[in-house]
Amino acid sequence: MAKKSDSLKYIVSAAAFAALTMIMTAYLFHLPVGTNGGYVHFGDTMIFMAACCLPFPYAMTAAAVGGGLADLLTAPLWALPTVIIKSVMAFCFTSKNKNIICLRNVLGLPIAVAWTVFGYYVAEALLFGSWGVPLAGIPGNLIQGFGSAALFLVFGKAADHFGLRRRLFS
Repeated sequence: MAKKSDSLKYIVSAAAFAALTMIMTAYLFHLPVGTNGGYVHFGDTMIFMAACCLPFPYAMTAAAVGGGLADLLTAPLWALPTVIIKSVMAFCFTSKNKNIICLRNVLGLPIAVAWTVFGYYVAEALLFGSWGVPLAGIPGNLIQGFGSAALFLVFGKAADHFGLRRRLFS
């Protein structure tokens, strides 16, 4: 069982990651694509960081809240699918390693991207009643996912260099 001070540290950190996710999703590098309200962003970078720094329930909450709030502000129709898709992304990573950039977290990147592409494909098919039309969104989702993954590798490497996990969560 976590100490009370650890729980508070995780709650505050999850809130900060949720805010960073929302800002990077809704406002920074937010590029509308397609005709159904979708957009490319790099907010997933912060979801990956949260999943590598926080215990799973906190990371999942940060991902759901950050992504969901961004969609409520920019594309409300997508908020519920985003909450589900982004929450599940946190499963791909571990916060149990001393470094953010470790084998599991690097291998988790293409799995998280594939899940995102699949999740938004299914969501769009269900929302708009077509299994063919959502195929047009796949390239944008791939660019978003792998762009976020590349930015995560840069941020994660820098965070490891400065001992972020040790300083904040030890």
